[in-house]
Amino acid sequence: MKSTSVGTVTQWSSDDGWGVIESVDTPGGCWAHFSVVLGTGDELRALTVGAVVRFAWEAGEQDGFSFRATSVGSGMAPPVRYR
Repeated sequence: MKSTSVGTVTQWSSDDGWGVIESVDTPGGCWAHFSVVLGTGDELRALTVGAVVRFAWEAGEQDGFSFRATSVGSGMAPPVRYR
């Protein structure tokens, strides 16, 4: 089952191409690989520690984590304002 959450990047290794996103929905952290980071054009698919991101994830063991990201937005869209 896949779910979507908002979390904070707590680790990122550009050399290894992976990191960890923390959220209340993924206790213990969610493993994320650079290949699932959404980007456009020549934008580097990487994350910045401390960034708040929206991400889709699934339960499943990956390098000692119980959750793995299936897609990660490198930034949050501004909130939608309703009239």
